[in-house]
Amino acid sequence: FATGTLAALSLALTFALDKGWLTIALALMSLATAWVSLQRPVPFLRWLAAILAVIVVARIGYEPRIAGNDVGTTPIFNWLLYGYGVPALAFWVGSSYLRRRGDDAPLRMVESAAILFTVLLAFMEIRHLVNNGDVYRINTGLTEVALQVCTLLAMAIGLERLRVHTGSIVHNVGAVVLTIIACVFVVFGLFLLEMPVIWPHNVGGSFINLLLLAYALPALLMLALSYTVAGRRTAGYANTLAGFALVLALVYVTLQIRRFFHGPVLSRGITTDAEQYTYSLAWLAFGVVLLVVGLVFASQRARLASAVVIALTVLKAFLFDMSNLTGVWRALSFMGLGLVLVAIGWLYQRILFKQRPASAAPAQT
Repeated sequence: FATGTLAALSLALTFALDKGWLTIALALMSLATAWVSLQRPVPFLRWLAAILAVIVVARIGYEPRIAGNDVGTTPIFNWLLYGYGVPALAFWVGSSYLRRRGDDAPLRMVESAAILFTVLLAFMEIRHLVNNGDVYRINTGLTEVALQVCTLLAMAIGLERLRVHTGSIVHNVGAVVLTIIACVFVVFGLFLLEMPVIWPHNVGGSFINLLLLAYALPALLMLALSYTVAGRRTAGYANTLAGFALVLALVYVTLQIRRFFHGPVLSRGITTDAEQYTYSLAWLAFGVVLLVVGLVFASQRARLASAVVIALTVLKAFLFDMSNLTGVWRALSFMGLGLVLVAIGWLYQRILFKQRPASAAPAQT
């Protein structure tokens, strides 16, 4: 009886509604079916909830804008919010109902639909916002890619935390997939296709600018993700994410210095000796900050990152500064590098190496 009633209601909604309303109605029907399956544990009801979710997914494949040309131009509060947001919420709640009676294929299908609609909601809303309502626009920009990367990393962190509580294979795989997509966007989007040094993007103000959104914030989110997965996934996976965070942070420092010398369009102008020297100085300072953080918080990862940054600075000094800098700038570059390396050696000798023998000394009887 319950199955027949829900099937008849779904058929009636199909005849009565169209466009976005039908998508929302079918998603709510999936939620209702999941709730009924708690009250009446008929196995087919779980499958019916999953089938309705599949139908909703198929509908967005046919028309991603949900409501077609009537999607609207208002940022955020448009048909995308209702057409993707309501089904996403329905699938999340419905999956929580289904999980109460076990982990099976219908549950995983509904959980997958919940993740898919959440990701598509964010993706489409960002496209709509950046492109003045035209979600089918072919070209992207630095702002859009930066927002997509930050959103993907934030959702990956959320799924990593959620999978600890649910133990769901869907949440597990979903977190990895979103992380991989974010890394691909970073490499091909932020570092290549939308790199402001290559393309004439206007990054904005001296400090509060697009570089914060595109490189600094993703670096922080990538670092947070690496700490979220630490001890729960392989060490190589967590360290790779930490490496991405380090590269993003170093790129941000470099581009921010270039912003000071070249103005809001980084692809214009020549690189002066003063700019080259400032790069070396900033990289050294960044490496020292990482070293201090590693010593204060006893973080081996931060100390390793510091060693990598300082090694890159030394490499830059011998490969670029020696041949490109002239006069006083070359002298200052090597003097500053030498002083910092001596100071780092002193720190390791006085703090790090001094602690190890003390901790390794045998107890007195």
